[in-house]
Amino acid sequence: MRPIHNAMCRAQYLFMAGIYIHIPFCKKKCIYCDFYSIAANPAVVDEYVSALCREAELRKEELTGDSVRTVYLGGGTPSLLSAQHLERLTDGLRKVFDFGGVEEFTIEVNPDDVSEELVGLFSRLGINRVSMGVQSFVDEELKFLNRRHDAAQAIRAYGLMTSGGIGNVSIDLIYGIPGQTLHSWQQSLDQAMQMQPKHISCYNLTYEEGTRLYRLLEKGNIREVHDEECIAMYEQMIDVLASHGYEHYEISNFALPGYHSRHNSSYWDKSPYLGLGASAHSYVGGTRYYNTSNARAYISEIGQGRIVAEAEEESVSERYDEEVLLRLRTNRGIDAAMLRDTYGEPYYSHFMSEVRQFVASGLIENTGSVYRLSRKGVMLSDMVIRELMYV
Repeated sequence: MRPIHNAMCRAQYLFMAGIYIHIPFCKKKCIYCDFYSIAANPAVVDEYVSALCREAELRKEELTGDSVRTVYLGGGTPSLLSAQHLERLTDGLRKVFDFGGVEEFTIEVNPDDVSEELVGLFSRLGINRVSMGVQSFVDEELKFLNRRHDAAQAIRAYGLMTSGGIGNVSIDLIYGIPGQTLHSWQQSLDQAMQMQPKHISCYNLTYEEGTRLYRLLEKGNIREVHDEECIAMYEQMIDVLASHGYEHYEISNFALPGYHSRHNSSYWDKSPYLGLGASAHSYVGGTRYYNTSNARAYISEIGQGRIVAEAEEESVSERYDEEVLLRLRTNRGIDAAMLRDTYGEPYYSHFMSEVRQFVASGLIENTGSVYRLSRKGVMLSDMVIRELMYV
């Protein structure tokens, strides 16, 4: 690993760029979450917002020549920030970066934080997209996940946002929850279809080491949902969303026409983005950087004018593997000719040798040199992508 140097940031890139800002504060942690988060101490929040504005100033040259297209406030729980802190943060960013070309400005929210006042604040600040962590519309499942809201609060929050002028709302849902059934999953899908959000992200519950969920599984207190049941839920989800006009444009993401997540798409097509805040990652000039996952260390270092981002050295094989992973996640697929031009004959030959078996079995479809996961392949994507990797 090596620290980032300002001299490296002066190259001119002609891309549309994104900015990600990590807000690590939470009232309580969901049992499945392994993202970096801490309790929302008011004094620390104030120092952290100041550090974010300062980091933007320190790293502004990394996006020199790039037009900022998307801004994303993620977490954690960004909706915990006070009006004063949100205003100070957005004002600070606008002083450093040109927001004139921003098409999509997203903030993540928890349903129980949403109020008429908060929605009005979003509109005044130019936030035009909200991603709401619903996870389920079944109260028993929400209690198990240690969510702060119930189904009624999520429905009310959605109504407040749409009636308050936020026309682009995305919701997150989770399937594969212990105790969840095809019937209860259908309940959540039916409620989502009644609301018709512009975008829906659906995730299979994962058991990450270090989480409370993982410990419950290790102790035998819960039973993991069988793969066959999860596949059935996934198929159910695809059918329901397709029947209501949603495009399945990425393994876990669905959108009505014209409402795919522009910011998240930059991760999958390797467009440049600058990550600000503790634990935030960046991809600039073909290199990945990551910030320290310690808010107090972050505040201290930034306060002394030191950039806390370190470069992640990647081999050619690692870059190839990442390319395959990211591009096969989307409905655009991967162009084998691009692999040959970018990574050379050995990687192209490896891909072509391995992909044949998946085309023959119907897990991958191809048109010319472009290969995409089929519907059957999407459900077995982890296995397929693993076999196509080089390392």
